[in-house]
Amino acid sequence: MTPRDAADNSPENSENSEEPESSGGSAGGGRWSDLDRPPLNATALRRGLVREGGLWSEVDVVQRTGSTNADLVARAEAGKTGEGAVLVAEEQTAGRGRLDRRWTAPARSGLFFSVLLRPTDVPVARWGWLPLLTGVAVATGLARAAGVDMALKWPNDLLVTVGGEERKAGGILAERAGEGGVVIGVGVNVTLRADELPVPQAGSLALAKAVSTDRDTLLRGVLRSLEDWYGRWRDAGGDPVGSGLQETYAAGCATLGRRVRAELPGERSLVGEAVALDGDGRLVLATEDGVQEPVGAGDIVHLRPA
Repeated sequence: MTPRDAADNSPENSENSEEPESSGGSAGGGRWSDLDRPPLNATALRRGLVREGGLWSEVDVVQRTGSTNADLVARAEAGKTGEGAVLVAEEQTAGRGRLDRRWTAPARSGLFFSVLLRPTDVPVARWGWLPLLTGVAVATGLARAAGVDMALKWPNDLLVTVGGEERKAGGILAERAGEGGVVIGVGVNVTLRADELPVPQAGSLALAKAVSTDRDTLLRGVLRSLEDWYGRWRDAGGDPVGSGLQETYAAGCATLGRRVRAELPGERSLVGEAVALDGDGRLVLATEDGVQEPVGAGDIVHLRPA
Protein backbone atom coordinates (compact mmCIF):
# COMPACT_ATOMS: atom_id res chain seq x y z
CA MET A 1 0.00 0.00 0.00
CA THR A 2 1.89 2.75 -1.14
CA PRO A 3 2.03 5.41 -3.79
CA ARG A 4 3.54 7.99 -6.02
CA ASP A 5 6.95 9.07 -4.87
CA ALA A 6 6.80 12.84 -4.45
CA ALA A 7 10.37 13.06 -3.20
CA ASP A 8 13.79 12.79 -4.77
CA ASN A 9 15.41 9.41 -4.11
CA SER A 10 18.61 11.02 -2.89
CA PRO A 11 19.27 10.40 0.82
CA GLU A 12 20.40 14.02 1.08
CA ASN A 13 16.97 15.33 0.13
CA SER A 14 15.47 16.84 3.27
CA GLU A 15 12.07 15.26 2.64
CA ASN A 16 13.66 11.85 2.32
CA SER A 17 16.21 12.08 5.10
CA GLU A 18 15.76 9.74 8.03
CA GLU A 19 15.12 10.91 11.57
CA PRO A 20 16.67 8.25 13.84
CA GLU A 21 15.01 6.55 16.73
CA SER A 22 15.36 7.95 20.22
CA SER A 23 18.12 6.68 22.48
CA GLY A 24 15.56 4.96 24.67
CA GLY A 25 14.90 2.26 22.07
CA SER A 26 11.40 3.33 21.02
CA ALA A 27 11.17 5.50 17.92
CA GLY A 28 9.73 8.91 18.67
CA GLY A 29 10.33 8.56 22.41
CA GLY A 30 8.65 11.28 24.46
CA ARG A 31 6.99 13.07 21.52
CA TRP A 32 3.82 11.07 21.14
CA SER A 33 0.47 11.67 22.79
CA ASP A 34 -2.09 9.34 21.18
CA LEU A 35 -2.45 6.48 23.67
CA ASP A 36 -3.83 4.27 20.90
CA ARG A 37 -0.61 4.73 18.91
CA PRO A 38 2.46 4.13 21.06
CA PRO A 39 5.87 4.04 19.34
CA LEU A 40 7.52 0.82 18.29
CA ASN A 41 10.01 -0.73 20.69
CA ALA A 42 13.09 -1.02 18.49
CA THR A 43 15.16 -2.81 21.11
CA ALA A 44 12.54 -5.50 21.64
CA LEU A 45 12.09 -5.93 17.89
CA ARG A 46 15.81 -6.52 17.39
CA ARG A 47 15.90 -8.94 20.28
CA GLY A 48 12.98 -10.91 18.87
CA LEU A 49 14.04 -10.94 15.21
CA VAL A 50 17.82 -10.76 14.83
CA ARG A 51 19.39 -14.11 15.68
CA GLU A 52 22.31 -16.22 14.56
CA GLY A 53 21.41 -18.25 11.49
CA GLY A 54 18.24 -16.24 10.88
CA LEU A 55 17.37 -14.08 7.89
CA TRP A 56 17.07 -10.72 9.63
CA SER A 57 20.48 -9.13 10.14
CA GLU A 58 19.45 -5.70 11.40
CA VAL A 59 16.26 -3.84 12.32
CA ASP A 60 16.45 -0.06 12.08
CA VAL A 61 13.49 2.05 13.25
CA VAL A 62 13.31 5.73 12.28
CA GLN A 63 10.77 8.32 13.32
CA ARG A 64 10.11 9.85 9.92
CA THR A 65 11.31 9.50 6.35
CA GLY A 66 10.14 10.03 2.82
CA SER A 67 10.22 6.41 1.67
CA THR A 68 11.73 3.38 3.38
CA ASN A 69 12.11 1.74 -0.03
CA ALA A 70 14.12 4.65 -1.43
CA ASP A 71 16.28 4.79 1.68
CA LEU A 72 17.02 1.07 1.74
CA VAL A 73 17.72 0.94 -2.01
CA ALA A 74 20.23 3.77 -1.52
CA ARG A 75 21.90 1.95 1.37
CA ALA A 76 22.08 -1.29 -0.62
CA GLU A 77 23.51 0.35 -3.72
CA ALA A 78 26.13 2.11 -1.57
CA GLY A 79 27.14 -1.21 -0.02
CA LYS A 80 26.12 -0.05 3.45
CA THR A 81 23.87 -2.98 4.28
CA GLY A 82 23.33 -6.63 3.42
CA GLU A 83 20.62 -9.23 3.04
CA GLY A 84 18.12 -9.27 5.85
CA ALA A 85 18.25 -5.55 6.61
CA VAL A 86 14.90 -4.19 7.81
CA LEU A 87 14.08 -0.47 7.78
CA VAL A 88 10.92 0.62 9.60
CA ALA A 89 9.44 4.13 9.74
CA GLU A 90 6.93 5.45 12.24
CA GLU A 91 5.83 7.86 9.52
CA GLN A 92 6.35 8.06 5.75
CA THR A 93 5.84 11.38 3.99
CA ALA A 94 6.39 10.17 0.43
CA GLY A 95 5.42 6.52 0.44
CA ARG A 96 5.11 5.13 -3.05
CA GLY A 97 3.80 2.10 -4.81
CA ARG A 98 2.68 0.61 -8.08
CA LEU A 99 1.63 2.91 -10.91
CA ASP A 100 3.36 5.81 -9.18
CA ARG A 101 0.53 6.36 -6.71
CA ARG A 102 0.93 8.38 -3.54
CA TRP A 103 -0.37 7.35 -0.14
CA THR A 104 0.23 8.72 3.33
CA ALA A 105 -1.06 7.90 6.81
CA PRO A 106 -0.80 9.43 10.29
CA ALA A 107 2.34 8.72 12.28
CA ARG A 108 2.36 5.39 14.15
CA SER A 109 -0.96 4.36 12.55
CA GLY A 110 0.43 1.44 10.57
CA LEU A 111 3.35 -0.73 9.58
CA PHE A 112 5.64 0.99 7.08
CA PHE A 113 8.79 -0.98 6.37
CA SER A 114 11.16 -2.33 3.74
CA VAL A 115 13.45 -5.36 3.65
CA LEU A 116 16.51 -6.18 1.56
CA LEU A 117 16.70 -9.66 0.03
CA ARG A 118 19.47 -11.15 -2.11
CA PRO A 119 18.14 -14.41 -3.62
CA THR A 120 21.25 -14.96 -5.71
CA ASP A 121 20.81 -18.75 -5.64
CA VAL A 122 17.41 -18.45 -7.36
CA PRO A 123 17.13 -17.88 -11.13
CA VAL A 124 16.33 -14.23 -11.86
CA ALA A 125 13.39 -15.38 -13.98
CA ARG A 126 11.66 -16.46 -10.75
CA TRP A 127 12.24 -13.24 -8.81
CA GLY A 128 8.89 -11.97 -10.05
CA TRP A 129 7.34 -14.21 -7.40
CA LEU A 130 8.84 -12.16 -4.56
CA PRO A 131 5.99 -9.59 -4.31
CA LEU A 132 3.45 -12.42 -4.37
CA LEU A 133 5.45 -14.34 -1.76
CA THR A 134 5.49 -11.24 0.41
CA GLY A 135 1.73 -10.90 0.05
CA VAL A 136 1.22 -14.46 1.26
CA ALA A 137 3.63 -13.95 4.15
CA VAL A 138 2.10 -10.66 5.29
CA ALA A 139 -1.47 -11.95 5.01
CA THR A 140 -0.54 -15.11 6.93
CA GLY A 141 1.36 -13.22 9.61
CA LEU A 142 -1.40 -10.67 10.14
CA ALA A 143 -4.14 -13.28 10.19
CA ARG A 144 -2.34 -15.02 13.04
CA ALA A 145 -1.18 -11.97 14.99
CA ALA A 146 -4.19 -9.70 14.48
CA GLY A 147 -6.89 -12.34 14.33
CA VAL A 148 -8.41 -10.85 11.19
CA ASP A 149 -9.24 -12.47 7.85
CA MET A 150 -6.96 -11.24 5.07
CA ALA A 151 -7.27 -11.70 1.32
CA LEU A 152 -4.99 -10.87 -1.61
CA LYS A 153 -5.89 -8.85 -4.66
CA TRP A 154 -3.54 -9.61 -7.54
CA PRO A 155 -0.79 -8.70 -7.68
CA ASN A 156 0.04 -7.05 -4.38
CA ASP A 157 -2.88 -5.54 -2.47
CA LEU A 158 -3.91 -6.70 1.01
CA LEU A 159 -7.65 -6.76 1.62
CA VAL A 160 -9.80 -6.82 4.75
CA THR A 161 -13.57 -6.83 5.18
CA VAL A 162 -15.19 -3.77 6.73
CA GLY A 163 -18.96 -3.72 7.09
CA GLY A 164 -19.33 -6.53 4.57
CA GLU A 165 -17.23 -4.74 1.95
CA GLU A 166 -13.75 -5.51 0.66
CA ARG A 167 -11.32 -2.75 1.57
CA LYS A 168 -7.65 -2.27 0.77
CA ALA A 169 -5.63 -2.18 3.99
CA GLY A 170 -2.15 -2.57 2.59
CA GLY A 171 0.13 -3.15 -0.33
CA ILE A 172 3.58 -4.20 -1.47
CA LEU A 173 6.22 -2.73 -3.78
CA ALA A 174 9.38 -4.51 -4.96
CA GLU A 175 12.38 -2.73 -6.50
CA ARG A 176 15.78 -3.89 -7.72
CA ALA A 177 18.64 -2.72 -5.53
CA GLY A 178 21.99 -2.93 -7.24
CA GLU A 179 23.45 -6.24 -8.36
CA GLY A 180 21.55 -9.20 -6.93
CA GLY A 181 19.38 -7.25 -4.52
CA VAL A 182 15.64 -6.67 -4.18
CA VAL A 183 14.05 -4.24 -1.75
CA ILE A 184 10.46 -5.03 -0.84
CA GLY A 185 8.33 -2.37 0.81
CA VAL A 186 5.20 -3.11 2.80
CA GLY A 187 2.57 -0.71 4.11
CA VAL A 188 -0.38 -1.76 6.26
CA ASN A 189 -3.06 0.42 7.85
CA VAL A 190 -3.38 -0.74 11.44
CA THR A 191 -5.28 1.79 13.57
CA LEU A 192 -6.66 4.22 10.98
CA ARG A 193 -10.12 5.42 11.93
CA ALA A 194 -12.91 5.96 9.41
CA ASP A 195 -12.38 9.72 9.33
CA GLU A 196 -8.66 9.23 8.58
CA LEU A 197 -9.00 6.99 5.53
CA PRO A 198 -7.39 8.50 2.42
CA VAL A 199 -10.19 7.19 0.16
CA PRO A 200 -13.53 5.51 0.91
CA GLN A 201 -12.25 2.21 -0.51
CA ALA A 202 -9.47 1.98 2.09
CA GLY A 203 -9.62 0.04 5.33
CA SER A 204 -7.55 -0.84 8.37
CA LEU A 205 -7.07 -3.74 10.72
CA ALA A 206 -8.88 -1.84 13.47
CA LEU A 207 -11.91 -1.21 11.24
CA ALA A 208 -11.89 -4.93 10.37
CA LYS A 209 -12.25 -5.71 14.10
CA ALA A 210 -8.73 -7.05 14.64
CA VAL A 211 -8.28 -8.63 18.07
CA SER A 212 -4.83 -7.03 18.34
CA THR A 213 -3.42 -3.81 16.91
CA ASP A 214 -0.13 -3.93 18.83
CA ARG A 215 2.31 -3.00 16.10
CA ASP A 216 5.32 -4.66 17.75
CA THR A 217 3.45 -7.98 17.82
CA LEU A 218 2.17 -7.53 14.27
CA LEU A 219 5.57 -6.64 12.84
CA ARG A 220 7.26 -9.59 14.51
CA GLY A 221 4.54 -11.90 13.18
CA VAL A 222 4.84 -10.56 9.64
CA LEU A 223 8.64 -10.73 9.53
CA ARG A 224 8.73 -14.25 10.96
CA SER A 225 6.19 -15.33 8.35
CA LEU A 226 8.22 -13.67 5.60
CA GLU A 227 11.39 -15.41 6.80
CA ASP A 228 9.57 -18.75 6.70
CA TRP A 229 8.13 -18.30 3.20
CA TYR A 230 11.35 -16.88 1.78
CA GLY A 231 13.24 -19.87 3.16
CA ARG A 232 10.79 -22.34 1.60
CA TRP A 233 10.98 -20.58 -1.74
CA ARG A 234 14.79 -20.47 -1.77
CA ASP A 235 15.05 -24.10 -0.66
CA ALA A 236 12.89 -25.00 -3.67
CA GLY A 237 15.13 -23.00 -6.01
CA GLY A 238 12.36 -20.45 -6.48
CA ASP A 239 9.93 -23.08 -7.76
CA PRO A 240 6.43 -21.76 -6.95
CA VAL A 241 4.97 -25.28 -7.05
CA GLY A 242 7.62 -27.06 -5.02
CA SER A 243 7.57 -24.34 -2.36
CA GLY A 244 3.77 -24.38 -2.14
CA LEU A 245 3.69 -20.68 -2.98
CA GLN A 246 1.54 -20.84 -6.12
CA GLU A 247 -1.13 -22.97 -4.44
CA THR A 248 -1.19 -20.88 -1.27
CA TYR A 249 -1.40 -17.59 -3.15
CA ALA A 250 -4.24 -18.89 -5.31
CA ALA A 251 -6.14 -20.12 -2.25
CA GLY A 252 -6.00 -16.67 -0.65
CA CYS A 253 -6.51 -14.58 -3.79
CA ALA A 254 -9.82 -12.72 -3.93
CA THR A 255 -9.23 -11.92 -7.60
CA LEU A 256 -9.48 -15.50 -8.87
CA GLY A 257 -12.97 -16.47 -9.96
CA ARG A 258 -13.98 -12.83 -10.36
CA ARG A 259 -14.85 -10.80 -13.41
CA VAL A 260 -12.18 -8.13 -13.67
CA ARG A 261 -10.88 -5.36 -15.86
CA ALA A 262 -7.13 -5.24 -16.41
CA GLU A 263 -5.88 -1.75 -17.18
CA LEU A 264 -2.71 -2.40 -19.16
CA PRO A 265 0.28 -0.32 -20.24
CA GLY A 266 -0.36 1.75 -23.34
CA GLU A 267 -3.87 2.72 -22.22
CA ARG A 268 -5.23 -0.69 -23.17
CA SER A 269 -7.72 -2.67 -21.12
CA LEU A 270 -8.91 -6.26 -21.01
CA VAL A 271 -12.09 -7.62 -19.43
CA GLY A 272 -12.56 -11.24 -18.45
CA GLU A 273 -12.77 -13.77 -15.65
CA ALA A 274 -9.61 -14.31 -13.61
CA VAL A 275 -9.25 -18.08 -13.88
CA ALA A 276 -5.70 -18.95 -12.82
CA LEU A 277 -2.22 -17.91 -11.82
CA ASP A 278 0.40 -19.23 -14.22
CA GLY A 279 3.91 -20.48 -13.44
CA ASP A 280 5.35 -16.98 -13.75
CA GLY A 281 2.85 -15.45 -11.33
CA ARG A 282 0.81 -13.84 -14.09
CA LEU A 283 -2.96 -13.55 -13.81
CA VAL A 284 -4.75 -15.51 -16.54
CA LEU A 285 -7.97 -13.94 -17.84
CA ALA A 286 -10.59 -15.81 -19.85
CA THR A 287 -12.04 -13.20 -22.19
CA GLU A 288 -15.53 -13.14 -23.65
CA ASP A 289 -14.21 -14.41 -27.00
CA GLY A 290 -12.84 -17.55 -25.33
CA VAL A 291 -9.17 -16.59 -25.33
CA GLN A 292 -7.03 -17.00 -22.20
CA GLU A 293 -4.73 -14.01 -21.79
CA PRO A 294 -1.92 -13.88 -19.20
CA VAL A 295 -1.48 -10.46 -17.58
CA GLY A 296 1.94 -9.73 -16.11
CA ALA A 297 1.57 -6.03 -15.34
CA GLY A 298 -1.35 -3.70 -14.92
CA ASP A 299 -4.02 -2.45 -12.57
CA ILE A 300 -6.80 -4.91 -11.79
CA VAL A 301 -10.33 -3.72 -11.05
CA HIS A 302 -12.77 -6.17 -9.48
CA LEU A 303 -16.07 -5.79 -11.33
CA ARG A 304 -19.46 -6.42 -9.83
CA PRO A 305 -21.39 -9.37 -11.30
CA ALA A 306 -23.36 -8.38 -14.38
